[in-house]
Amino acid sequence: MSDISLIIVDILEGDIRMKIQILGTGCPKCRKAYEHAEQAIRELGVAAKLEKVESIKDIMKFDVMVTPAVAIDGKVKVSGKIPSVDGIKVHITESQL
Repeated sequence: MSDISLIIVDILEGDIRMKIQILGTGCPKCRKAYEHAEQAIRELGVAAKLEKVESIKDIMKFDVMVTPAVAIDGKVKVSGKIPSVDGIKVHITESQL
């Protein structure tokens, strides 16, 4: 079994078009980043796979030294702070272009 916890948020019917990963070991800040990402997905109504990456080994693959971090489709967008819901929405929208 993988060290990665998977949680899928499929808001719209159809194909999942985006993968959003929250990188962090499960601390309160990481959990808050996850909640903000979940809210941003819901508010935008996008079909996305939301995934927690909690293993230090897996987090290091992203070259992230400070968590929480948010990656969209494998690219780190935010690191070292709790991103706002609106900030995540901007990153999601830009990633769709």
